Amino acid sequence: MRLELSNNPNLLLFTSNLFPATFNAIGLKHYAIIGIGGNVGESVLLFERVIRYLQQGKRINVIQTAPLLKNPPFGFTEQPDFINSVIKIETNLSPFQLLKYLLWVEKRFGRKRTFKNAPRTLDLDIIFYDKLNLRTKRLIVPHPHFHERESVMIPLRFLKD
Repeated sequence: MRLELSNNPNLLLFTSNLFPATFNAIGLKHYAIIGIGGNVGESVLLFERVIRYLQQGKRINVIQTAPLLKNPPFGFTEQPDFINSVIKIETNLSPFQLLKYLLWVEKRFGRKRTFKNAPRTLDLDIIFYDKLNLRTKRLIVPHPHFHERESVMIPLRFLKD
């Protein structure tokens, strides 16, 4: 499915083999919504590899994925469009353990941090963690700018409660 969003011709909503998809819950303790994005390489194929990788481990169980959104970059705009979506997970990890694990996954899948808003292979952000409100130097939950980003808000509409 490819659907141009009428209010913004620069946005394109589409699907792939694993976006959207629903998987079985296994009863882990916490729920989180994770933003997934990238604009370097074959993002859709990489995202599908990331979902399969996460499903093979014991730290995170992916429950649901939303459709994909192609959208222009912000901040540093001289780069390719991004592909973004959101995934719903269950985990036994604390918010800080989850952050550490997601940063490790980003690195494992080729993320290099060069400058703010730089092109990237993979970006994984904690958008929500249970109903937690947390504000520290290392982590803010809910994500402080999620409601301003079409790259989060549009795919988020497709997740079931």
